Amino acid sequence: MQLTGAEIIIECLKEQKVDTVFGYPGGAILNVYDALYKHSDEIQHILTSHEQGASHAADGYARATGKVGVCLATSGPGATNLVTGIATAYMDSVPVVAITANVGKPLLGRDSFQEVDIAGIVMPITKHSFIVKDITMLADTLRKAFYIAKSGRPGPVLVDLPKDVMAELGSPNYPETVNIRGYKPSTGVHIGQLKRAVKMLGKAKKPLFLAGGGVNIAGANKAFTELVERTQIPVVTTIMGRGAIPTTHPLFIGNLGMHGAYASNMAVEECDLLFSIGTRFNDRITGKLHAFAPKATIVHIDIDTSSISRNIQVDIPIVADAKEAIEKLLEYVEPMEKKESWVEQIEGWKEEHPLRMKPKGDQMQAQDILETINEVFKEDDKIVVTDVGQHQMFTSQYLEVNEKTRLYMSGGLGTMGYGFPGAVGAQIGNPDSTVIAISGDGGMQMNIQEFATAVLEELPLILC
Repeated sequence: MQLTGAEIIIECLKEQKVDTVFGYPGGAILNVYDALYKHSDEIQHILTSHEQGASHAADGYARATGKVGVCLATSGPGATNLVTGIATAYMDSVPVVAITANVGKPLLGRDSFQEVDIAGIVMPITKHSFIVKDITMLADTLRKAFYIAKSGRPGPVLVDLPKDVMAELGSPNYPETVNIRGYKPSTGVHIGQLKRAVKMLGKAKKPLFLAGGGVNIAGANKAFTELVERTQIPVVTTIMGRGAIPTTHPLFIGNLGMHGAYASNMAVEECDLLFSIGTRFNDRITGKLHAFAPKATIVHIDIDTSSISRNIQVDIPIVADAKEAIEKLLEYVEPMEKKESWVEQIEGWKEEHPLRMKPKGDQMQAQDILETINEVFKEDDKIVVTDVGQHQMFTSQYLEVNEKTRLYMSGGLGTMGYGFPGAVGAQIGNPDSTVIAISGDGGMQMNIQEFATAVLEELPLILC
C-alpha cells in the first residue's frame, strides 16, 4: 500500500496511540494538516495561538498523562518558535515529539524563503533530531523518534520533513522492533550495588533520602513512600521532586537548596548517608560543590549514566529507573527503627527556622493565597502548573502535594511563559481534573495569547 508522506505521518501517530496533537499550521506543513483533517475523529488537533504555546502545551500534556506529547509547526519561524519549549522539555526530561516542515529538498541549503536548519539548531536540546529526505525512511524514523522520546531518560525528539517528502508516495510499513546502534537504554538494576546501598542504610546514624524529579517521572511515589516508612528515614526533595512523598508526611522535611528550607539544608549538611534518587545535583540544590553534604557517603540512583558523578562525586552509583530500583530496594530492606535523636535534631531546626512569611498587618500575602488553595481544593484531584519566578518558589514551598495533587513547572530551564500553555495541555489530557495555573505578571504576559486557546476549547482552567 502506497501513501503520501503526510498520510504516513498520521498512520504512524495512530500506531503510537497518539490522540492529541498541538500545533499551528503554515504553508510547508499543510499536507500534514490535510491528512490530519481526514482523521479528526481519531486524533484531535489543538490549535494554539503561537508555536511556543504548542510546544509548552504538548509538554504539559505529556507530564500530566505520561504519554508522549506531540506538536506540529511549519518551516522557518514556525519551527524556531518551538525551540524554547523543546529546551524546556529537554531540561525536565519530558517525552515530546516535535514534527516540523521544511522547504523542498532542492531548496535546502540555499537560504530559501522560510528555511532554517531546525534539526541542527535543536541538536544540543533534544535527545535526537532527524531530517527525513527519503520517503522510504519516514515511517521507520517516526517510530524511532517515539521510542527515543519515551525510553531511558525521557526527552524531546525533533523530526524535520522537507515539503516534497510529505507529498511523495511511500510505504507506511517499518520493522516491528526498533534497533538503534549506539542507543541502548539501561534496563534492570545492579543487585550488587543495590545490596551495598542497603548495607549502608543499616549502618548509618544520620541517614537522609534526597528525592528528585526522577521519582515523579517514574511514577514511583507510592513505592518511595513505602520505602521511607519502612526505613523511617527523613526526606528532602528538590523542587522537581516535590510530591515524591506527601508534603504532609511526618518524615518530609522540605525542599533543599537555595529556595528550600533551613532544616532541609542543615539535614544535608549533617547527614552521614545521603541516599539520592532521580536528581542530577544541579547548582540550585548544591551551592558550592566542594561543600555539599561534607559528612556523607552518597548513594545515587539515576536512569541517566551521564548524570552520575558529573556534578557531585558519589560513592555508590546505581544506574536504573527510579521505580524499578525502589521496588527492588523494598525486596531487600528490612523494617528499621526511627533514629529518634536524628529526627529530633531535624525537628529542632524546623522549630528554630520555620518556613513562613513575616506578617504584614492585614495585608494578604502569597502564603495566604496558597494555603487557601490547599483548603478550598483539598478534596479535588488537581494539577497545579506554575510559571517561573517568585510565585513559583512560593508555590513550591507552601502548596501541599499529595496523592490528589500534582505539581508541574519548568524547573531546569526556568521558562517564563510556560505556566498557562502548560496548564492548557494538562487540562486537555485530564479533562476531569481541576487544573490551576499559578503565574506572575511577567510570565503571564509572555504567552497570554493562549487565553484564546483555552476559550476556544472551553477549558475550565483556573488562573491565579
